[in-house]
Amino acid sequence: MKEYKTRVIDAELDELLQSLPALALEGPKGVGKSETCQRRAHTTFRLDELAQRAIAEADPANVLTAPRPVLIDEWQYVPAIWDAVRRAVDADHSANQFLLAGSAAPANAPTHSGAARIITVRMRPLSLAEREVPTPTVSLQSLLLGERPAIAGQTDIGLREYAHEICRSGFPGIRHLTGRALRAQLDGYLQRIVDRDFAEQGYVVRRPDALRRWLTAFAAATATCTTFEKIRAAATSGEGNTPTKPTSNNYRAILEQLWILDSVPGWLPSRNQLARLTQSPKHHLADPALAARLLGVDERALLEGTTAAQATANASPTPRDGALMGQLFESLVTLSVRVYAQHAEARVRHLRTRDGRQEIDLIVERDDQKVLAIEVKLSATVTDADVKHLLWLRDQLGADVLDLVIITTGTHCYRRKDGVAVIPAALLGP
Repeated sequence: MKEYKTRVIDAELDELLQSLPALALEGPKGVGKSETCQRRAHTTFRLDELAQRAIAEADPANVLTAPRPVLIDEWQYVPAIWDAVRRAVDADHSANQFLLAGSAAPANAPTHSGAARIITVRMRPLSLAEREVPTPTVSLQSLLLGERPAIAGQTDIGLREYAHEICRSGFPGIRHLTGRALRAQLDGYLQRIVDRDFAEQGYVVRRPDALRRWLTAFAAATATCTTFEKIRAAATSGEGNTPTKPTSNNYRAILEQLWILDSVPGWLPSRNQLARLTQSPKHHLADPALAARLLGVDERALLEGTTAAQATANASPTPRDGALMGQLFESLVTLSVRVYAQHAEARVRHLRTRDGRQEIDLIVERDDQKVLAIEVKLSATVTDADVKHLLWLRDQLGADVLDLVIITTGTHCYRRKDGVAVIPAALLGP
């Protein structure tokens, strides 16, 4: 058995299981949920296996009375398990009894409420800090303290390595692959979504090519706030066929149930004077490698400056004509920041005014609504123009801004004279 590599989420799970009776670990297929949970389980039931599913369907007690902790993997195949676990927890509040791992929100489930009984935890692909890159020197959690920690460190990781990490994927089970084998695995992952996962969610895909085009159009909109109408229009086939609005809405809903879409919501602060902020989400797929594969680009194409429009004629209405590398680099950073923010019990949003005059890529918000503002820049250098929106936010919110950060592809960490921390992506950690 290969050696297990500790994940950022491990500390969160261990802390919660010391006090809570049941946890549900949710996220897309391939992120490592099963392996992470099995390390904490005495008994495992895999409900994606027909024989074990039949046992659970016949009588959930067959599962719940097994030696604990009990892992119920892919629990969504038998949705009644959720309520059975909830009732078991009502009868016994002891800690560390049940782990449920799921790769989809269950289709047609009678209920998905386990408030105060089953706590849901999100698991994402590997962050940069969890990959084989240099040890981070700056902690997101320390930045969230608002004490302006010292910013130091350097790395040899540069643009070429970030392009490699984008295409290599954060799914731990395929990171040992390269070249054609890696491309085949990613293609197979995407094909399974179209051929099997939609059907398991109760939706018949009558035009697989239309779903694939919609996914490709969404990938082209990575790290943008493109409207879903524009994404639908971008999914037009060569014959001029556009998915209907209800069909596109179904695509979106099911892909969210499968945790494949992982968009960042717009930030709407409740206690300050900021106005005219958009609620539009910023689009991301669960792993930027999926976006790169849908668009048919590899490391070389990213480094040559291929645009989203060039990558796919079907997705040409992309809202900006910048290099696709910039969009996917932001997506890679966003994935990492979300993993670190969850560890720090913080939320991640983005800021954009309705007129588009002010935009900040990531707003990391504590429970007290104080924020860390982060911009992502595909460059090794930072100019005054790059920090103007961050400084604007500090002028607007004052002490509610804990710190200001620009994430770059550079080699050194430092603080500018205006207080903005400049941090290479590889050197930011939890």
